[in-house]
Amino acid sequence: MPKYFEQITTFNFSWDQVARGFWVRYPNPNSKHVLTEDTVMREVKDGLLVSKRLLSKTNSTPKWAERFINTKQVFIVEESHVDPKTKTLTTYTRNLGFAKVMSVTEKVVYTECGVNPSNTIAVRSAWIDSQVKGFSKAICAFGYERFKKNCNKMALGFNHVLGNLYPHQNPLTVAHYTAATSKLKDAAKNASELAKAKAAPIYASLQPNQS
Repeated sequence: MPKYFEQITTFNFSWDQVARGFWVRYPNPNSKHVLTEDTVMREVKDGLLVSKRLLSKTNSTPKWAERFINTKQVFIVEESHVDPKTKTLTTYTRNLGFAKVMSVTEKVVYTECGVNPSNTIAVRSAWIDSQVKGFSKAICAFGYERFKKNCNKMALGFNHVLGNLYPHQNPLTVAHYTAATSKLKDAAKNASELAKAKAAPIYASLQPNQS
């Protein structure tokens, strides 16, 4: 049974600051697992800045997972849409390698806080799934807990970067976790399908280079 995760984080920085900081959030002390990042495509389309990037990451592999995974490095495809008019930054990410063992599709929406425009709200949704028969439930549970732990590191790391860029502001964040209602699950599933469609052509283009 796939698992759904949602986290809402408040950054004490304006949306403009967060949108600028997003592109330089790596490296940072809390995201040492991110090895490389490369821009595959960037264009302005219908007033939106659309970018596709390829990231490589590594994570420690538990002993039981070694039978399914033979490397610690995995490629992540990230697509982002920046809308300066509505002050919305939306990102979709999905792992390209070992997707049958465990696929993690993530959607993050950064918007200006309606109550306090000097703050930014980030809504992070994730859909975690596995196609390994007999182990999918355990793998999803493991993926959920690891993703939750990594989310806290990502928020702290992004805060570190923003704090260095804008040192006169308090980089504190407040994170809230939301229960997975059926509506939220549907939203995550839709995000997952969209991310799959976005990732497919990039994955295909990478195949010759990996042969």
